[in-house]
Amino acid sequence: MDQFRGTGIALVTPFTPTPDHAVDYVALRRLLDFTIDGGIEYLVINGTTAESPTVTAEEKTEILRVVKEHVAGRVPLVYGIGGNDTLGVEAQLRTTDLAGIAAILSVSPAYNKPSQQGIIQHFLRLADASPVPVMLYNVPGRTSSNMTADTTLRLAQHDNIIGIKEASGNLEQCMVIAARKPDNFLLISGDDLLTAPMISFGAVGVISVLGNAFPERMGQMTRHALAGNFAEASKLLYEFLPLNPLMYEESNPVGVKAVLEALGLCSAAARLPLLEASGGLKERIQKLL
Repeated sequence: MDQFRGTGIALVTPFTPTPDHAVDYVALRRLLDFTIDGGIEYLVINGTTAESPTVTAEEKTEILRVVKEHVAGRVPLVYGIGGNDTLGVEAQLRTTDLAGIAAILSVSPAYNKPSQQGIIQHFLRLADASPVPVMLYNVPGRTSSNMTADTTLRLAQHDNIIGIKEASGNLEQCMVIAARKPDNFLLISGDDLLTAPMISFGAVGVISVLGNAFPERMGQMTRHALAGNFAEASKLLYEFLPLNPLMYEESNPVGVKAVLEALGLCSAAARLPLLEASGGLKERIQKLL
């Protein structure tokens, strides 16, 4: 499990600025090199930051092929497979080429708003079906349904469920998980600004949005926290305080794509129903940069 200790990047999907917003594979390769050269520990492909709901099945297949070919084993890869149709997600697990994938990241079902028992049964089915280890993903702000600590702890007993990306923002809930989880179950921050506090009580790192644009600094911050150097970690964390809210003001990944455009790494283009960052947001981001 040490391969997931540190900073993972929830990689964006770069699109061309043309009207069709095609996947920009040149920029994708550039981003892969930029984040890996920045010293991150692993990459998460096809998560919600990748705009997975608006990327076609054919594009996902090609993105995964390009990523595996270009990364060539330099860092572990986590692949996002989730949804609110349990049978449909099971089918994806069986048909997706997961060779070379270290784990899947699977978000709790959105929109349906299942009971806690429904969430448990959903993930047990997926864990039984998955040929690779499963990371849970709790993000109530997107799913409108929170996975309670008790639900997470129940799922942590499954041999093929290895951890959770916790983005509830509820530190008390995260502390309960940390206090009662099995030793080999990974608690991972899903919120950049809560990484150091969560590491202080047992998290092993972060799956980061800001790390797309600042892989070196996010990696340094996480490593300082993991080493118990919380004063140094906090100094780096505080640098992100003015910028972080702008990442979500017009929804994720709109903000971080505007940063990446300002840094010359990819276009800020997003696919409908998301729009690329407004002129006002881009201006405020540019001033902070």
